[in-house]
Amino acid sequence: MADPELRKVARVVLLDPNDRILLMHGYEPDDPADSWWFTPGGGLEAGETREQAARRELAEETGITDVALGPVLWRRTCSFPFAGRRWNQDEWYFLGRTRHTATRPAALTELEQRSVTGSRWWTCEELAATHETVYPTRLAALLRTLLAEGPPVTPVVLETERV
Repeated sequence: MADPELRKVARVVLLDPNDRILLMHGYEPDDPADSWWFTPGGGLEAGETREQAARRELAEETGITDVALGPVLWRRTCSFPFAGRRWNQDEWYFLGRTRHTATRPAALTELEQRSVTGSRWWTCEELAATHETVYPTRLAALLRTLLAEGPPVTPVVLETERV
């Protein structure tokens, strides 16, 4: 996972007081029919720690700043085509808790403005029942385990995903 070509990414598994998870809805800019759900987060900026990036990205994408950021739950390496290029990423997923459920993007990038349609709070049951694409894959099972057992002692390394 230390490959210097991998983009370092921080993501947030944001849960509300009812244990619903916040997911963003996005699509391929040139093909809105190619859509999926994903956790808030993004790449580190110069000099940023992963935790700082997680907080910044969450604020920019959702407007939520009052969050208790917990441990890193999962790590994943992934590779996927998006917006005309291939993205190779080393993603760390932080647990986040908030009482605030209203979202309002505060600072989307130009690419996010062209590819993100909004967000939604999901129950574990809704996530398990959906036929829509969700990343990381197996998120419903991962969330179910998190809610039943609490955060892992050390981050769980998820299978590499290549689309």
